[in-house]
Amino acid sequence: MRYLISILFIVLAVPSLAQADMPKRKPGLWEIKMTSDTGHGGGPMVSQHCIDAKTDDLMQQRTQGMGKQECSKNTVRKEGGKTIVESVCKFGGTTAATKTVFSGDFSSNYRGEIHSSYNPPMMGMKEARSTIEAKWLGACKAGQKPGDVIMPGMPGGGKFNMDEMMKKMPKW
Repeated sequence: MRYLISILFIVLAVPSLAQADMPKRKPGLWEIKMTSDTGHGGGPMVSQHCIDAKTDDLMQQRTQGMGKQECSKNTVRKEGGKTIVESVCKFGGTTAATKTVFSGDFSSNYRGEIHSSYNPPMMGMKEARSTIEAKWLGACKAGQKPGDVIMPGMPGGGKFNMDEMMKKMPKW
């Protein structure tokens, strides 16, 4: 459950991730490994995501709407071979300042280093650091559809559809 919360928090805390300036991921099956200094009782959390252009577009629409309402800063800039995303967003009574540095080609792999600070602290945390490492595995598996996420060790077999989850979220 903590992994799911981490994924959703990153989506919410870095709303400009899906803006037009961000590279698009290659459609297919991606393995995503996330490590965090917040601790979750084990090593890196590994999941598989089946994506297509529509999946990324849906995330863009939803997160841009959130950003307009909750964020005073959303910037994406290129520096050499890196994409740097910075945001300042309000979540309830906490303001989260987040900087993410992405590298990679987004067609075979990418890496994101995320640093967030919270004022006042969120759930007892003043800051958090996470790393996302993603690699393209090929076509989605038989029976998978875009938006499907598999997270071993999660309730319900660790399977859910991100598109369906995002559609159920309130619209901003």
